[in-house]
Amino acid sequence: MEILVAIIIGSLTAVGTYLMLRMRTFPVIVGLSLLAYAVNFFLFASGRLMLNAPPLLYTDAPHTDALPQALTLTAIVIAFGMTAVAVIMALAAYLNDGSDKLDMENAAPEVTPEERGQ
Repeated sequence: MEILVAIIIGSLTAVGTYLMLRMRTFPVIVGLSLLAYAVNFFLFASGRLMLNAPPLLYTDAPHTDALPQALTLTAIVIAFGMTAVAVIMALAAYLNDGSDKLDMENAAPEVTPEERGQ
């Protein structure tokens, strides 16, 4: 089971990183979300993966840790807010420029202080 979880986390991280390196805003946002899912899954799995075991036991038997579950819930809320802000920023950039392409070659040239009149 640990191998499967490691493969899933690695796949989410790889696909998220690939999409983050794209030059369009929508794949960047999807890649950011996939990276957030990978981190959440990693945090959740760090609390110990056990099948058919209750979350807490009053004996000396091994049990899962509740702290990674709380961290995962907090990370989900933060990732949702971060995704919402990124979508709004991408929408504003699209409405201003008319395109969602992140074109670094045709970026606006830097304005020197002399050109600004300072």
